[in-house]
Amino acid sequence: MSMGAYDEDEHERREEKTSVVDADFDADRPEYSGSLTYDSGDSAEALLDKFQELQDE
Repeated sequence: MSMGAYDEDEHERREEKTSVVDADFDADRPEYSGSLTYDSGDSAEALLDKFQELQDE
């Protein structure tokens, strides 16, 4: 069979595979509790200064 030739058996196999829906899972989403913190880092000026230092090296 050449590249790109139509294969009816393969087409049917893929169609059957994609038509099956697996619904055996828990649809409830878990609830998480806690807190989130983040470090915003340096100011834009400090970052630009650091970038300039790296460029000079």
